[in-house]
Amino acid sequence: MGDKLLDSTQIINGLAVMLSFFVGYRYALKRGDAKDSPSSEGAPPSEATFSGEASVVDKGYGGFNDNFKMVLVVRNDLKMGKGKIAAQCGHGAVGAYQRAVSKTPRLVRAWDSCGCAKIAVKVESEAELMAIKKAAERNQLNTCLIRDAGRTQIEPNSKTVLAIGPAAADDIDKVTGHLKLL
Repeated sequence: MGDKLLDSTQIINGLAVMLSFFVGYRYALKRGDAKDSPSSEGAPPSEATFSGEASVVDKGYGGFNDNFKMVLVVRNDLKMGKGKIAAQCGHGAVGAYQRAVSKTPRLVRAWDSCGCAKIAVKVESEAELMAIKKAAERNQLNTCLIRDAGRTQIEPNSKTVLAIGPAAADDIDKVTGHLKLL
């Protein structure tokens, strides 16, 4: 038995690794075809440009090495507990994702291919949160503002979290790059 070069388990494992590599490689090639697709100039209005959608094609986004993220801007002045912050960030991430799926599907796919990065940063007031929201909208970034129902820690209708993205990290950093991590 010890004289065999490879046993059946090693052969099966090797074939599985090669097959998974091949499937992944083919998937990457298929995803990379989006780079070569025409821009949205001739697309119907519903598919043309919203929150930078055309820039996805124009800049050639869609590869695995591109940098995309979502930023969650949290109001620090509300003194929410850790669990409350986590829940509010969850609401923001889901809301931004749902909106982006229908409005900017190419950005969502690019973000997905990069690992769905989410970064939490803080602001010290509602006014600062709203200024960030306005700046994001001026830059045609997807946003989702979360207001709390007020059943637990904070007043009803309090603006707690602003989710921005998913989008190219450079585009989001123009709006949130100066903020400190939570």
